[in-house]
Amino acid sequence: MVDEENLPVWVGQATLNADLVTISGLHIGAGKDAIEIGGIDSPVVKTPERKPYVPGSSLKGKLRFLLEWAFGKVHRDGKPWTGPDEKDPILRIFGTAAKREAWDGGPTRLLMRDSMLEDGWVDQMKQCGQEMTEEKTEVTIDRVAGKALDKVGARRIERVPPGARFRFEASFRIYETGGDRGARDLECLAWLIQGLDLLEQDALGGSGSRGYGRVRFEELRIEFRGGESQSLDNRFRGHPFSRDEPPAEILSALKEAAAHITSGR
Repeated sequence: MVDEENLPVWVGQATLNADLVTISGLHIGAGKDAIEIGGIDSPVVKTPERKPYVPGSSLKGKLRFLLEWAFGKVHRDGKPWTGPDEKDPILRIFGTAAKREAWDGGPTRLLMRDSMLEDGWVDQMKQCGQEMTEEKTEVTIDRVAGKALDKVGARRIERVPPGARFRFEASFRIYETGGDRGARDLECLAWLIQGLDLLEQDALGGSGSRGYGRVRFEELRIEFRGGESQSLDNRFRGHPFSRDEPPAEILSALKEAAAHITSGR
């Protein structure tokens, strides 16, 4: 039962910004309503202006997947983690489907925005006469003959090419629980930032096992409302993952950036 007298208290909000750069072709599928002769079999998701983008749901879903495995919180049925512990980093960061009567941890902390193409990259492609997407043809291989399987046509996959640059943005809510002045949420934010390193080591979108979806976060910065923006670039990579505590270097940087909202409460 939720304790109405000890609900979480809002402390502040942080914003993460970075350039999300594709290292290999990126495919986040859009589905297809019609079949076109000679058309793309699997297009990428695009805005109404026909520009590809990275949906916030794709980023949030992949980060949750990676962190659930890192924390060892994966159900055998494959469903998202729904443990009842209000201190649980996964549930605090990404939210929970638990009923209100069983959850005491407050609202979902992470608000992931859609990542749109940077205008400078779009202008560069236009000046070079290049498209914002590329087409990749794939076939099924005959395991005996070692060539394209007979009577199975080639698949035409649309991808965002290597070198594309998107504007990455996420917002993170900080709440005080149990009089901790937001300390637990800062730890959760540090783990989330470490998740960006896990994503760089893995893949975003479809066909990651076939080389698609390698990305890199450049010029990563964090800013707490009312404070100064601080660089996290090259400070969030290479830390061993611990289920007990987030990397000290990341957490220290967050505490420094959030000092004006967590002190004296």
